[in-house]
Amino acid sequence: MADNASIPPAAAQLPTPPDVIRCAYAELVVTDLQRSRWFYTELLGLVVTAETEDALYLRAFEEYLHHSLVIRRGPVAACAKLAYRVRTPRDLDLAEEYYRALEVPVRRVPAGTTKGIGEAVQVEDPLGFPVEFFHDAEHVERFTQRYDLHGAGAISRLDHFNVVTPDVPAARRYYEGLGFKVSEDIADSEGTVYAAWMYRKPTVHDVALTGGDGPRMHHIAFATHERSQILHLCDHLGAVRRSDHIERGPGRHGVSNAFYLYLLDPDGHRIEIYTHDYYTGDPDNPVITWDVHDNQRRDWWGNPVVPSWYANASTVLDLDGDPRPVVERRDAREAEVTIGADGFSYTRRDEVEQGFKVGHQV
Repeated sequence: MADNASIPPAAAQLPTPPDVIRCAYAELVVTDLQRSRWFYTELLGLVVTAETEDALYLRAFEEYLHHSLVIRRGPVAACAKLAYRVRTPRDLDLAEEYYRALEVPVRRVPAGTTKGIGEAVQVEDPLGFPVEFFHDAEHVERFTQRYDLHGAGAISRLDHFNVVTPDVPAARRYYEGLGFKVSEDIADSEGTVYAAWMYRKPTVHDVALTGGDGPRMHHIAFATHERSQILHLCDHLGAVRRSDHIERGPGRHGVSNAFYLYLLDPDGHRIEIYTHDYYTGDPDNPVITWDVHDNQRRDWWGNPVVPSWYANASTVLDLDGDPRPVVERRDAREAEVTIGADGFSYTRRDEVEQGFKVGHQV
């Protein structure tokens, strides 16, 4: 467990948290399953593990667990679940005890409640997100060497979630209490933290915390091995006259160093395709802190970011399937500098000090 400086209030009295391995799957509600099927299977090339009249269970080529994404038909597009795998079945007991001590809604659900997933603990976490913890899952064929099936834009695996929350420091303390570490963050000279990238597996992140009105889901991300696979997806969309699914990119992030592309599915859920971040598995992996006025934190090449990427995000549901109310971010200083994830302005520190309006485009 983390030390007292990095855990939530009263966490010294909390039970031992579950041992989270990694982000494992997401469940999205879509309004038209056939339109979404085209996007996720024909365009992205995800493998259909199973399907019902109302849902598709999908995985990427290197994944051997039953699925890493569920898309389910429903009346309102939303994020219904973010799921983490835990190390042992005993960790389900720890998860139940931990979240009951946090006094948030908790459900223990039997195996098969979600197709292909064993017994699980579902919670509305302290940030307001619907989260599931599981260990057992059905194993299926791993298509790592089925190159005859991959296609030029092959996606390898689920990489991370990105969530929008009005209080990033509190969210960071909560995830540190779960044993997550920070790889990178964004702050100003007065110590205000605007975003944090946090991990359990040895990559830059399993979850990113971005400041804004929330709880909302900003995006889920899948990894490829090569930049050329991301570029192929862009060419594919152009060839079928669907390039309006591209919201941002391709480009290279400053934070994480990853090559990226952001797509919008038919319901507006944001999907990132992501490659070339770095290893974080050593215990003394250093935290990289970016100044909020650093031009290159969002895009290493300095390309402007479309306003929708900051303003829009997916509704999240509670455990009963109802949309969660959104809490506005109230930090006035933060609102002056950023809109949404990690800053809308393309500014330099010296310009701000000379009295330029923050948000001035150069």
